[in-house]
Amino acid sequence: MNEKTLKILEFNKIIDKLVSLATSSLGKELAEKLVPDTDLNRVERAQKETSDAVAFIARRGTPPMGGIHDIRDSLKRVEIGAILNPGELLKTADVLRAVRNLKSYASNDRIKTDEDNIVSELIGCLESNKRIEDRIYMSILSEDEIADNASPTLANIRRQIRNAQESIKDKLNDIIRSSRYQKYIQEPIVTLRGDRYVIPVKQEYRTEIPGLIHDSSASGATIFIEPMAVVEANNHIRELKIKEQAEIEKILGELTGEIRGIVDSLKSNVSILGRLDFIFAKARLSLDYNCVCPVLNDEHKILIKKGRHPLLDKKTVVPIDFWIGEDFNTLVVTGPNTGGKTVTLKTVGLFTLMTQAGLHIPANEGTKMSIFKKVYADIGDEQSIEQSLSTFSSHMKNIVGILKDVDEDSLVLFDELGAGTDPTEGAALAMSILEYLRNKGSTTVATTHYSQLKAYAVTTKFVENACCEFNVETLRPTYRLLIGVPGKSNAFAISKRLGLFDDIIEKAKEFLTQDDIKFEDMLMSIEKNLNQSENEKMKAESYRLEAEKLKKELEEQKRKLAENRERLIQEARAEARKILLEARKEAEEIISKMRRLEQEVHNAQRQKEAEELRLKLKRKVDSIEETLELPLAPKNALVKPPENLKPGDSVLIVNLDQKGTIITPPDKDGEVVVQAGIMKINVHISNLKLVDEQKIVLSNSGIGKIGMSKAKSISTEIDVRGYNLEEAIESVDKYLDDAYLSGLTEVSIIHGKGTGVLRSGIQKFLKSDSRVKSFRLGKYGEGESGVTIVELR
Repeated sequence: MNEKTLKILEFNKIIDKLVSLATSSLGKELAEKLVPDTDLNRVERAQKETSDAVAFIARRGTPPMGGIHDIRDSLKRVEIGAILNPGELLKTADVLRAVRNLKSYASNDRIKTDEDNIVSELIGCLESNKRIEDRIYMSILSEDEIADNASPTLANIRRQIRNAQESIKDKLNDIIRSSRYQKYIQEPIVTLRGDRYVIPVKQEYRTEIPGLIHDSSASGATIFIEPMAVVEANNHIRELKIKEQAEIEKILGELTGEIRGIVDSLKSNVSILGRLDFIFAKARLSLDYNCVCPVLNDEHKILIKKGRHPLLDKKTVVPIDFWIGEDFNTLVVTGPNTGGKTVTLKTVGLFTLMTQAGLHIPANEGTKMSIFKKVYADIGDEQSIEQSLSTFSSHMKNIVGILKDVDEDSLVLFDELGAGTDPTEGAALAMSILEYLRNKGSTTVATTHYSQLKAYAVTTKFVENACCEFNVETLRPTYRLLIGVPGKSNAFAISKRLGLFDDIIEKAKEFLTQDDIKFEDMLMSIEKNLNQSENEKMKAESYRLEAEKLKKELEEQKRKLAENRERLIQEARAEARKILLEARKEAEEIISKMRRLEQEVHNAQRQKEAEELRLKLKRKVDSIEETLELPLAPKNALVKPPENLKPGDSVLIVNLDQKGTIITPPDKDGEVVVQAGIMKINVHISNLKLVDEQKIVLSNSGIGKIGMSKAKSISTEIDVRGYNLEEAIESVDKYLDDAYLSGLTEVSIIHGKGTGVLRSGIQKFLKSDSRVKSFRLGKYGEGESGVTIVELR
């Protein structure tokens, strides 16, 4: 790829950003070497690995990339038999830890990864070794310190050193505190000189304390003496220090031996970690710039949707739509200065380089980019003072170099083609260059101010016009690129807006040829029609989006209604099952009592009780059957829609038989939003009934029949003797429901005297029951304290 082109299109700034996103020197090294590739298969793989890394980050979060070091030199030293120092061993352990963290990051079973995910494959190739990693961390505290527990021998030696040091300090402190030597001591402290413990002695008393002189102060007033009493002990410490160092060397040698055994896997790990760091840096670049993976081709077709130059401010950059290679392969872009022509050229060129380097590009989904063997750009002021070349000469020198190497697989970008010389000659030269490139089959984008090139684009096959839009009212460019429309000259309009006299402007128009005037009028008409079509297109798109939104809302409502219907059916089935199970349990209890009675003496009283139990069982079963057969509310009842509905009203949704609360009043179509349980649904008012109206309907349609059925079979008393408290309260609760529906005003609860647990528990329950008006214990002849008489409301 042409080095000058990379510089002109500022590809190096993208590389600098990529390098900053890598966390290790290995990843940064790969990022610095990144250049665009020209092979479609390799570019596709590079794009895929970026996409795979983006997917990894999106699903699993930021990868743990800490601890990745370049230990390749250390591994080479291991291979030739050298012993690694503590710092090198710690970096090796860091690499093993980074491997283990990445494998753990990728092995989350709850998050599914595509089978052909390149990042997953690379992480799968990493080899961890927690045993060696832990041993290094346990043995080495820092680059300068080995842990005491690195080996039992080292721990023992260091313990002996500490004991010897404490002994020496005690002896020297005794000397310092001694009244005999106190006047000879400069300062009452024990210090070190050359790993030997000494005391500071005044220079004039150097002979008073026998020992070895190790140092003196800068002024010479203090002499540091090692008293003879501790010389032997210092010598012993020195011997222990030598043993300590030998043991440390032994430990480092053993750890290096462990590394030597896995040196091949470590080499592979380092290579893979660097690659992963580089790939994740590409992914972070994609996420930072809100990029997409372009669809690739080698047919010289480019389609950029809402492309944003990555080096411009994300808040102010105006996205462009750009295409070339389908109906035309040469595009002539016209427009005012600072209108966005150069940015368009650089965006197309930089997107091409980023794509071929395996980087995502900041555009919308559906963007397509082609692979070019060569990319050339002549953009900016290339005037050379040293070579005494004018701007025109400098540009022409670049163009000549481009034309020598250009072919059908080339993308060529020209800024202000033919500028810097006589307009007539410059325009003719520009058209000739474009014609040469068109015949070569190159893909070319050129910007210009020359009107002749607009006409050339209109009349030449496979050449198209484009312009950067300019707002005459505000005298500002909009930076929008309009392909298929030649740029209109705005000199007269701008001059008028700035206050130039009308007669001067009119005189200037007289100097234009009739063809020039017709051409400008044609451009104005085209631009006007394009704006109208763009507005219509935007309206159509907004209507389409609104229709899709409504469709989704309706489908969601339909789904929720179906779910609610199914839930209500399930609840009804569960309630019916509960009623049947209770009836079955009660029937079994009655049958059990009947069998027990039949086994006893057949006297008249027992036969009477058995007959009563049989009748009670029959009435219970009949009651349950009637309850299950009769619907609680008619499903298709026709009731006049409620009027004046307002938020907060309680209603019944007829087709769902579900109670709800009005949230919003009816709209113009009669639709209201109803809160039904945890759901908010749209319902038409014709499907709603106010709760009070519904009570009237229900009383006329089914509930009264149920109450009559209950009245026929309900007893005025319930016996809960032999039940535990929980069973008794449950039975009493259900019995009071039946009695209340049947219209009974007074009932008896037989709980027996016993320990009083049932009596007190039932009466506590009755106190808080809204159906109970009052209750009392039975009187003489009613069962006294074994019965509670309840008055219902």
